[in-house]
Amino acid sequence: MRHAVVGVVRAAAAATALVRLTRAAQRHPPVAVATHPVPAISVVVPARDEAGRIGPLLAAVVGAPGVREVVVVDDESSDATAAIARRAGATVVTGRRLPPGWAGKAWALQQGVEIANGSWVVVLDADTRPDPALPAAVVARAMADGLDLISVAGRFECPRAPLRWLHPAMLTTLLYRAAPPGARRSGPVGQRVANGQCMAARRSVLVGSDAITAVGHHTVEDVALARGLATAGFAVDFLDATDLLRVRMYESAGEAWRGWGRSLSLPGVDPVARRVLDLGVLALAQAVPLLRLLLRRADVIDVVLLAARAGTLLGTARAYDQRGPAYWCSPLADPLAVVAIARGLVFRRQRWRGRAY
Repeated sequence: MRHAVVGVVRAAAAATALVRLTRAAQRHPPVAVATHPVPAISVVVPARDEAGRIGPLLAAVVGAPGVREVVVVDDESSDATAAIARRAGATVVTGRRLPPGWAGKAWALQQGVEIANGSWVVVLDADTRPDPALPAAVVARAMADGLDLISVAGRFECPRAPLRWLHPAMLTTLLYRAAPPGARRSGPVGQRVANGQCMAARRSVLVGSDAITAVGHHTVEDVALARGLATAGFAVDFLDATDLLRVRMYESAGEAWRGWGRSLSLPGVDPVARRVLDLGVLALAQAVPLLRLLLRRADVIDVVLLAARAGTLLGTARAYDQRGPAYWCSPLADPLAVVAIARGLVFRRQRWRGRAY
């Protein structure tokens, strides 16, 4: 009886994962360089202690095609973030003290949008390395597709082999829970994700709907914002821009496991019951099959899931500059990635840039 129950649970998890993974089968074309003029763009960069990373971003977007202004919101930095931004030609906003109930990035974003002059706002994180054509490209694509908000996925720079091994496994946990960037079937609103590293929205939508204020308490403000606007009837999508955007999020596997695991567990935006069920799917469908194979206990369910996992490995290859042996061996890191998600579920209070959430 026990074995039968376990078999049913494993089969249910496998079916759930496979149905979700099929969303990757049909995708929209990636974001490409704009071929027509676009309305004035304000680039907004929320920044807290980003002196070591913000330079390349500003060098790319200050004076870029279509960009009217670059606004850096200095969120009470203790380093030279503001000075570097001013020297690069950005407008620097001295961030006001964090109000009760707000998360840091959402508050910085709200302040940047308030003073932005462009009809479109492109939000970029300090760790992004965009092509100068990116801001105009994402706005042009949003207008062509009739979108009110667009977020895009970039290509990751992973400077060390352990990071190139762990990072893809962590990224894959999203594929087992939500549609990938560019998927034509994005699924229910409550299962959509977004990438706050690069988002573009009509300023009138962000200001007129108080969209940021509504999600100000979220640490995963990008997903909350996309879901909130979609629920309100606005057109929202998540697309691929790997040809125009690179991101250097972390320098080591340890940083990624601790930092990214915090947000990948989707705290606050998914109810606890949903997060627990998704954790079960990740454990049974992503992490366990390879372990069972290595223990010589694999069955048909494991073989099917391992074939699907190989497919995800091919699918996410485009998201990395460097692959090599570490990347192709990343399924071995799946258990660690799932533990990072579990950790984010169990340890609900997190510290980020000196703030507790």
